[in-house]
Parts: sequence; C-alpha cells; structure tokens
Amino acid sequence: MTNAGTARETSTRTGPAAARQHSLREHNLELVARAVFEVPEPLSRAGVAAATGLARATVSTLVDQLVAAGLVRELPAVTGGRAGRPAVPLIPAPRTVVGLGLEVNVDYLGVRVVDLTGDVVAERVVPGSFHDSDPTAVLARLGELAREVSREVTAADMTVAGGRLALPGLVDPRTGLLQVAPNLGWSSLEPVPLLGLGELDVRVANEAKLAALAELAGGSDVAAPDSFVFVSGDVGIGAAIVVDRALFLGERGWNGEIGHVVVDPAGPRCSCGAFGCLEQYAGKEAMMRAAGLPPDAPLDALVSLLADAGSRAVLPAGRALGSALADFVNLLDVGTIVLGGAYAELMPWLRADVEAVLDDRVLAAPFVDLEVRAAQAGPHAALTGGAREVLRAVLADPAAWV
Repeated sequence: MTNAGTARETSTRTGPAAARQHSLREHNLELVARAVFEVPEPLSRAGVAAATGLARATVSTLVDQLVAAGLVRELPAVTGGRAGRPAVPLIPAPRTVVGLGLEVNVDYLGVRVVDLTGDVVAERVVPGSFHDSDPTAVLARLGELAREVSREVTAADMTVAGGRLALPGLVDPRTGLLQVAPNLGWSSLEPVPLLGLGELDVRVANEAKLAALAELAGGSDVAAPDSFVFVSGDVGIGAAIVVDRALFLGERGWNGEIGHVVVDPAGPRCSCGAFGCLEQYAGKEAMMRAAGLPPDAPLDALVSLLADAGSRAVLPAGRALGSALADFVNLLDVGTIVLGGAYAELMPWLRADVEAVLDDRVLAAPFVDLEVRAAQAGPHAALTGGAREVLRAVLADPAAWV
C-alpha cells in the first residue's frame, strides 16, 4: 500500500503523462488479477497474456508484483510434453489477504473469514434471541467476535482487508444507515461505529443481497444461473433480484422485501405493523408454530418432525410462499427461484406446493420452464457473501496492495 501511495504522489508531480501511465498500470493489474481469479483452471503467464491481450513481458512483470503482494501464488511448473520452458500455473493465494463477513440476525450473531481461494479460514456463530434487542449491546458483542477472529487470522500472517455487515432490514449503502429492521426492533441506526472495530473498513448491506452474492460465487457442482430471484427464509424473509449476474438494487437498494408482501389482508399483525404479511405464514417462527413446536425451536426439530411423518407431512408455508413468489415472477419475468436459509433444508416439503401455485398464478407458466431450486452456498450464506464482497473490492484495485 505504501508503494501505491508513492506512485500516486509521483504522478501528480510529473504531470498528466505520468498519471496516465500509472492509471494504465492499475488497469492492467486488475486485468491480470481477474484473469487469474476468474478461470476454472489455473493459467500460466502465457495463458494470462492470451486471455488479456497484454504483452507477455508486461504480464510477467505484473504477475511478479501480484505474487509479491500475496494476491497470487505460483504452483510448481508443469511440462506440456512440448519443447520450451515449463508452464507455471497461477492461482489465488490462500491465507494471505482475507475478507470479514459479519451478521446480526434474529436468532444468531456470526463472523466468518474467507480467503482469496474462497476457503473459510475462521468463524464464530453464536445463537441467541435478538427480537427487540438493544443494538448497542448486540453490535458490541458482534464486534468482540470480529476482534477474536481477526486476532486469530492476523497471528497466522493474514491481512484483513475489510468487512461487510449483513442486517435483515432496509439498509442505505450510501450512508451506512439501517433505516429499519422490524424483527430486530431497530430503526434509524448507524451500526458500524457500534462494532468498535476502529479503522477497519466495514460497510453495511442487506442480508439477503449478500447471501445472493454468495450463491453467485459458486463452489458447488450446480452453477447459479445468470438471472434469478434469491429468497432467504429465516424468522424474516428477504429476497434479492439478480439480473445478468449483478444485483438489481432499485432506486435506493431497498427492494426484495418479500417477507412483507401481503398474503391475506385479514391475517395476523406483522412486526412491521401491517396485517397478513408472508412472514406470518412462511417465516421460521410461523412454520414452527404451525407444526406445534416452540417458535424458538431449532430448525433440525422441524426437519425431524417432517421426516418422521413421511409422505403425510404437510408444510402450509409452501402455498403462502408460492403466492408471494408468483407476484414476483409476474412482475420481474425471472424464471429461476433459489430458496436459501431455512428453505434450503425444507425444500422436500415446500417444493410441490410452491411449484403448484406458480403454475396456477404465473401468467407465463404455460410457455416457460419455471425452476425452483435449493441454494448451494450453505448455512449463513450472508457471511460468505459479505467476506467475498470485501475480496471483490481488493481485486477491483489490486494496485493498492502492490
């Protein structure tokens, strides 16, 4: 980072030509980094040159800088059975620069550290009940967890590049304000200072949107489609709209609040103040009550109950969820719905009802194949998505690390 700052100072002193040269170097570093990071199989320097269109000598210099910065690692050289120098495959460097994902949800706090290869290198997930909680106390506790894992990875010679804080509510990413999180009972809050993480660059985002980004990152045998609606089912229900592998955010980034789509105007009052919202029928606590379990019972208890009932098992949430999703599909024309959070584990008992309602209520259903699938990113996906967003920013500006 010191070298990058020095280069910027020099370019200012020596005029526009030097500034343009420095900007070109930054651009080329990003091209080379992305070429290494965004391919399924490792490339050599020659492969990077072919992929980027840059001269081999330029690529070799830039790769050396990325290796020295701890962003790229060289594997042992391999021979391709032809004359010439053996190729040296290049991969993202493991356990060097890492991203920090943080989350407050209604029934847990979580911190996860992910490295440039996508591996989780440290995490803490602490269960609890955070309905109508004190944000000062809760965020201070989350900050303690973040400091614990940061010390752990720093002691192992890793550098924490920053953090993303996932919250289940309306977040303004421009100002870092949480406008409202009904299930937490929080509103008009600036959460990052309450973490107590000093100068670490931490930004706030909506939980479902970060979970959708984790889904896009892959890591499973079933690749995410380019466009889909991601639905995160927990105590609250959030959604994210992905179009051509990018989040569609709307005017303020507040879209996707599917949990507050009204299923029945005469239904029970929701934490948001309205009546008959989807969360009152398909939220995790609502599903627990419908199954005769305590609202705060673990998800495993519901899964076991449904599995024991076999073919007789019924989960009424499926039809309510399908009804809200049909409205989304009619409005957005997206053909794939990815169900995450609790819904991923409950898919065997949700899918049939969701698909039946979609077939009945989506106008285009007779002409297109609507797909409902389980998320692949795993538990607490917003933690992974948040950490990966930090690392995406590193790759967007690798010159800052060289």
